[in-house]
Amino acid sequence: MIKSLVLWGSLIIGFLSLTGCESTYYATMEQVGVHKRDILKDRVEEAKESQADAQEEFRDALEQLSALINFDGGELQDMYEKTLDAYESSEDAANEVSERIDSIESVADALFDEWQDELDQYTNASLKRQSAQKLKDTERQYGKLLKSMRRAESKMAPVLSALKDNTLYLKHNLNAQAIGSLKGEYQRIKQDTELLMTEMNKAIAESEAFIATLK
Repeated sequence: MIKSLVLWGSLIIGFLSLTGCESTYYATMEQVGVHKRDILKDRVEEAKESQADAQEEFRDALEQLSALINFDGGELQDMYEKTLDAYESSEDAANEVSERIDSIESVADALFDEWQDELDQYTNASLKRQSAQKLKDTERQYGKLLKSMRRAESKMAPVLSALKDNTLYLKHNLNAQAIGSLKGEYQRIKQDTELLMTEMNKAIAESEAFIATLK
C-alpha cells in the first residue's frame, strides 16, 4: 500500500520540486498516510536499484569497448554505433543514480529536522531520551550511507569521461590503426570500472543496512 502511494506521489514530485515546493509534496503524502520515513525508505530502495542498473550499464559499455578494440571483421561502423549506445546508456544510468541520491538527501534533511523539532514536544523525559538516541543512531547510519553513495557516484565520472573521449576520438578516426591505439586506454578504463563496481557494491550494502534500521 505504501509503495503504491509513494509511486503515485512521484507523479507530482517533479512539478513540486521544480517549483521549490517539495515540502508541499511531503505534506500531501502525509495526508494519505505516507510519512517522510516511508518516503526515505522507498527512495533508498530505488537508489539501490538504480545503482545495480548502473553497474550493468557500465559493464556492458566496457564489454562493448573491448569488442570494438578487438574488432576482427564485420561492419566497423555498426560496432562503433553499439559502443556509442553503450556509453550513452551508462551516462543515463549515472544521471539517474545522482538524481536518486539527491532525492534521498532532500527527504532525509526534512525528516531529521522534523524529528529534532518534535523532541521539544515531549513531556515524558524517558521517551524523549529514547527518541533522541534513535534520531542520533539513524543520522549516524544515514551519514555512512550517504558518504558511501557519494563516493560511488564520484567514481562514475572518470569512467564516463574516458568512455566519452574514446567515442569522440573514434567518431572521426574510425579505422583499425586508431582502434589499436586505444588498447592502453581500455586497460585504464577497465581498472576504473572495477573500482566503481567495488564502491557501488559497498553503497548497495550500506543501503540494505540502512533500510533494515527503518523497518
